[in-house]
Formats: sequence, structure tokens, C-alpha cells
Amino acid sequence: MAKTRELCKDIRDKIVDLHKAGMGYRTIGKQLGEKATTVSAIIRKWKKFKMTVNLPRSGAPCKISPRGASMIMRKVRDQPRTTRQDLVNDLKRAGTTVSKKTISNTLRRHGLKSCSARKVPLLKPAHVQARLKFANDHLDDPEEEWEKVMWSDETKIELFGLNSTRRVWRKKKDEYNPKNTIPTVKHGGGNIILWGCFSAKGTGRLHRIEGRMDGAMYREILANNLLPSVRALKMGRGWVFQHDNDPKHTARATKEWLRKKHLKVLEWPSQSPDLNPIENLWRELKVRIAQRQPRNLKDLEKVCMEEWAKIPAAVCANLVKNYRKRMISVIANKGFCTKY
Repeated sequence: MAKTRELCKDIRDKIVDLHKAGMGYRTIGKQLGEKATTVSAIIRKWKKFKMTVNLPRSGAPCKISPRGASMIMRKVRDQPRTTRQDLVNDLKRAGTTVSKKTISNTLRRHGLKSCSARKVPLLKPAHVQARLKFANDHLDDPEEEWEKVMWSDETKIELFGLNSTRRVWRKKKDEYNPKNTIPTVKHGGGNIILWGCFSAKGTGRLHRIEGRMDGAMYREILANNLLPSVRALKMGRGWVFQHDNDPKHTARATKEWLRKKHLKVLEWPSQSPDLNPIENLWRELKVRIAQRQPRNLKDLEKVCMEEWAKIPAAVCANLVKNYRKRMISVIANKGFCTKY
């Protein structure tokens, strides 16, 4: 039987008002164009509950008892990687048989949903403590201090990197139309390694690393790209250089080179890419490259250089302006990895 339409509240109230005026069910029904049985049901509800609006439906009873729900919630809190089948088996041993769909519904009602686990650097206790110390030491640093920092890092850009995640609008049977496909090759089609730097004033130089980089090559990159970037961005006196704790960066010869150049280096906690805002710029660069769709490594290098130079200074300034939020997140997460 098809579901009948519900009467609006105004008509229900009018039925009650006519009933109070002494009119019968059939008379009310004829006047309002409704069945007498409908009028009778509304008046009975009004007499019983003193209201005409629909009461919340109870719905089907929960198959999982409150005690069972507490048990699976406790299991999920302690072991977030627990599967739905594990929870089904746990409840079955406790005398309750449910489906995996019921497990999902119960967890969703408690505010949980299945998500892909984020991939983060492996943090040892020493890393966690170093990150906490860095965050606490610099939590109250003024914004002007971070504007003096020249951030740097290396990254790998694949020829067909972000293309695999792009989406298209198409009809059901058009999945192999060339316009709706993304060309791929084995092993990613090759890649290039880049070194780059930036400050709150904008992007610095971007350099392609040819071959395997060692300490000597790294120092040459700094001499040919870091110092010219500092001058081009007019960093002025008192600027600070940031790089991570890669062995090439912390080699004795590199430290000696930095000392001779009178460069102040920001003490950096290991395994902390989320504290380096240049990671956000690398993501921005890779998105821009995917939109350009370079076809070979030479074209890829050219596109990288062009798009890096196009990143607005305002984007760089905003990353540095909000840097304190990273400190707060590290402290709030007790030294572990953050969303940045």
C-alpha cells in the first residue's frame, strides 16, 4: 500500500478547532476535504497528547545492546585498526549476532567513521621529545622572527605524479575515451630531484639535482642558489637558514662551510616535515605541474621552474604568518605528527 501524504500542521489545528466548536467528524471531513477516519485519528491524538504534531518514531530496536556498544567502542578506541569482522566476531562470542553493516551504523552513531590511516614519519621517543622542545622554545616567538627564516628542502617530482588522482566528468560508457583517460608508463615515467628555498617574501631559487647528491654538491648548491636567493629577496641582516638533519646537511664539512659564511642555522628537530612550511609549497607546485601535464623530463624541469616562479608571495607570507599554529598543534598532540 502506498504511503499517504501527511497533513500540514495548519490543517490539523483547524480540525481540532472545528471539533472544539462542536462539529462532528464527518462534517469536519466534508468541509476540509478529508476522510472522517483521518479527522478521527487527529482528534484522538490531540486528546491523548494535547498536540497535533507528529511524535518521533521509535524505529526498529537496536540489535546491539548499550553494553555491546560500549564493548566495541572500547575495542576501537584501544585498537583503531580493528576491522568490522573482528568486532562481529567479538559480539558473536558475547551472544549477539550482527552484520558488518550494523557495526558500521553503530560506530557512526558514536561519531566514528572508517578513514585511511595517514602516512607519517616514524617517530622514536627522542624525536617526540625534540619536537616538543622545539615547539615550546619557539611558541612565543614573534611573527617577525619567522619572517627572517629562509626555509629549504629537497623533493622528488614524478613525471606522472599527481595525474593518477585527477577526476573527470564523463558518461558511464565513456571511460576509455582518450579525453577521459590519463596516460601512464611503468615506474612512473621517471622523476627529477629539486632543491628549493623560500621566505615570507617569496620563493627563492629552484635547482635540479643531477645524479646522487653528496656533501660537496650540497655546499655548491647553497653557494650558487641560497646566497643569491637571500640577496634577491632582500632578507637583510639577521636572517636564519633552515634545513633538516639529512647527513649531507649535518656533515662536518657543511657545518664548517656555514660557519665560514657566518650563516645562522635554525636548530631543527629530526623527522619533522610537518614543521617545515616548504612542504606546503611542494604540494602547491605538484598540483600546478599536474595541470600543465608535461610529457618528458626536460619539459617537466621547465614547467617546474616556471610554476615555482609563479607562486605568489602572498602564499609564502601566509604560510609563515600562521607558523605559530604548528607549534600549538605539536604541543596539543604531545609531540607526535600533526595535520601540517
